[in-house]
Amino acid sequence: MSSLTDNRPAAGYYRKLTYNDIAQFRDHLVRLDPIARRARFAMPASDAFLRCYADTSFTLGTVIHGYFSEGVLRAVAELRPFEDGASAEAAFSVEPCCQQTGIGTRLMELTLIAARNRGCQHIYMNCLATNRAMQQLARKFTADLTFEMGDIIGRIEPRNFSAFSLVREGLADMFGMIGALMDGPRKPMGS
Repeated sequence: MSSLTDNRPAAGYYRKLTYNDIAQFRDHLVRLDPIARRARFAMPASDAFLRCYADTSFTLGTVIHGYFSEGVLRAVAELRPFEDGASAEAAFSVEPCCQQTGIGTRLMELTLIAARNRGCQHIYMNCLATNRAMQQLARKFTADLTFEMGDIIGRIEPRNFSAFSLVREGLADMFGMIGALMDGPRKPMGS
């Protein structure tokens, strides 16, 4: 088993998560250190809160993409639609071993394609003023960053969906499933 060092994760793959991934999603959130938890949720988050959050995430119409390394979910991008259907929030959680490696950028690309194909016209990213990595990610995709009540808010307007964007999402889904099949079943951590 190779290790994740020097901010270079082992080869991995990206795919959409389903309800069957709830345990992996929960484990990923619980592995986040206090700094990463605060960066993701803008508050301290207990293990109990994270378990509850994971349990409800798949019931809200959320599209969740994940990055897997050696069969373990290490990073997540969530696209949470608002009630109007035209707006959504994008949120990210990346374990320290995978930060500053380009994984967040790829997850954002997948999130934007999913948003386009679901008719989303406005995506909001709420970044803590101290979360420079998230601000850099937002800047890659929009110049519309504003300072509001101590946070940096990024606003992204995805292009309209097209046949090409539908094909791109379908291909990403297919390659994600191939990655999962090639990765094969893993022993539980600690075995």
